[in-house]
Amino acid sequence: MKRRAFLERIGSILAVLGITEAEWLSLGNRYYQALAQPSPRKLALLIGINQYPKIPALSGCLTDVELQRELLIHRFGFQGSDILTLTEEQASREFIEAAFLDHLGKQAKPDDVVVFHFSGYGSRVKLETSPETMQNALVPANASSKSQDDKIVNYILEETLLLLLRSLPTNRVTAVLDTSYYAPTPVLGLKVRALPESVEAKLAAEELDFLQQLKTQKLTSTPIVLAATSNPKQPAREELFSGFSAGLFTYALTQYLWEFTPTTRIQVALSYMENSLSKLGSKQQPALLSSQKNQHLTSLPPDSIIGAEGAVTAIEEDGKTVQMWLAGLPPQVLLYYGVNSRFTLATTTEQLVLRSRTGLTAKAQISQIEGANPLQVGQLVQEAVRVLTRNIHLIIALDTGLERIERVDATSAFAAFPHVSTVVAGEKPADYLFAKLQEIPSRYGLFSLGGEVILNTTGEVGEAVKLTVQRLAPKLSTLLAAKLWRLTENQGSSRLALKATLEIINNISPRVIMQRETVRTFKTETSIKKSLPTPIVPIGSRMQYRVENQSDRPVYLILLGLNNNHTAIAFYSWETPQEPKAADTKPLLKEVVIAPGETLTLPQTNTASEWVISGPASECEHQLIFSTAPFNGTLAALNTAKYSTAEEGPIGPLLNSLDVVQALLQDLHNASALKTEMNGTTADSHSLDVNNWASLSFSFQVL
Repeated sequence: MKRRAFLERIGSILAVLGITEAEWLSLGNRYYQALAQPSPRKLALLIGINQYPKIPALSGCLTDVELQRELLIHRFGFQGSDILTLTEEQASREFIEAAFLDHLGKQAKPDDVVVFHFSGYGSRVKLETSPETMQNALVPANASSKSQDDKIVNYILEETLLLLLRSLPTNRVTAVLDTSYYAPTPVLGLKVRALPESVEAKLAAEELDFLQQLKTQKLTSTPIVLAATSNPKQPAREELFSGFSAGLFTYALTQYLWEFTPTTRIQVALSYMENSLSKLGSKQQPALLSSQKNQHLTSLPPDSIIGAEGAVTAIEEDGKTVQMWLAGLPPQVLLYYGVNSRFTLATTTEQLVLRSRTGLTAKAQISQIEGANPLQVGQLVQEAVRVLTRNIHLIIALDTGLERIERVDATSAFAAFPHVSTVVAGEKPADYLFAKLQEIPSRYGLFSLGGEVILNTTGEVGEAVKLTVQRLAPKLSTLLAAKLWRLTENQGSSRLALKATLEIINNISPRVIMQRETVRTFKTETSIKKSLPTPIVPIGSRMQYRVENQSDRPVYLILLGLNNNHTAIAFYSWETPQEPKAADTKPLLKEVVIAPGETLTLPQTNTASEWVISGPASECEHQLIFSTAPFNGTLAALNTAKYSTAEEGPIGPLLNSLDVVQALLQDLHNASALKTEMNGTTADSHSLDVNNWASLSFSFQVL
């Protein structure tokens, strides 16, 4: 985002906070700083509202509160008694403001940590004192005033909240707002957290009086506000997951904080969260912090807080069965997380074997009891073995705007494809949406869950549903392949010490665009020159990956990705022929292997082949997948495709993407070499050991 646009976006906040641009940019990553550092006390007020009178209900706000509460208790040492939650009808304007003054204002002391969270609707309202402008406001449970005048609204102004935050006597104050203020034109039934503004609505007099009182107080705190979106007109969305709904921003934020020890630069965290949101079909860009250069997250004391996929929340009477909270697993992985997956307890050597899962909670049994240390509530759990069923489908939601006969025809047409299933939109989790184009209702197409049409998936005007679906065959295969390789992502849990950097090559020195590393294997902070949310790469750029193997074993590498809006690509390491190729000799691929302690560039700088970014403008996603064993099956699958000599570049089209990914999962399963009796898994599953594989995700825009 350009400097001018950034300042315009936060202009109102700067004015309310009474701080200069330089002061705002120097606030740093206060969310992590506040949570990580020890202090006399940590206080939190968490607000979540799904049910509103006379307003369509939301679905994920109570889950957001639960996500934050479990994170604060188990990951950052908050006491449950110091966390006050207000949900549903409790979260009226009067109760929220009273709770803020009583629970936070009266109790907080200098250097205490304070966290405020709000999940619910936002909107905009006009003030009588400045009728020419609309003000951002949070919508409490009692959105309408009790007065006779139905045009009076009982909103909490964003300005009021910011002044409340500034009134606290500590500088360690953070607000997380999973809401938005501009309601877009309804798109394909998406649930967004913004109500349409009413030019006739007037704010309740009590709120204006309260605001005036706050303006007379001495305000010393400089809070940091984390917003769900970076663009004022972008909606904050929520989504249906496996057994629960949640705000996309809250889920991405809390999942990141579970797995990652905050010792890297804030730009890396932003980039990771945007990556996570894009995999869920969203272009939402959280405004977590400023984009100040060289800004770092605050380091944690070495052994105080370690990354984890979840925590033990209860122990059953037998002492062998535990309940776990698994909000640290990547959202796209959770739905397919299979029985017999294994976790290690961060403080002991015992393993927990997954027996069942409902939503974010799971039951597991301890694998070895003899001589085991007693289990304790609050122990962090880390992924050891990921079990994924082999029977994973691409799930297509049928838009409720389709006529009944259209849904019947679509269901029948999609059923003809193996590994493709259909659901009714909004009833079960899905990967993509099949719907009519709003501007041309006689055309059908495939959409992301964020409502954006996927390139080259729309039918002709007046074309029958079945014909449109039949033409989707190659695209559906590619999208399923991408879904499968995303299930390998384990940057947070891998035990292979690897680092990968995406660079633009120029005549001076390579320019760093993004960097990913397996965080659980690095003990110290590493310096990253530059890594921005949604990095932008100009067309014509010469690119390379720089990959460092800091483990004690050789690792093998495969790169797969989506290019030009959902076209599959792969990295090809062609064999260098010993003698000039005959016309009928087929080129072969060789393994990419990196020795312990070595650094490799892709493509290798000593080869003639270059990777140049070509047009058109698009969004690119790459998955770098590493294994301690050769990718024999994967290379065999890559070699079966018929590539012309002209296509022998380092990055090229992937013609048989689904075959390649299925072979890759089998190779990772073979590399893990787990004894069947030890893991108890069946032939219907892949078992992946965190000691034997790593998978890092990169996303960037080509402009």
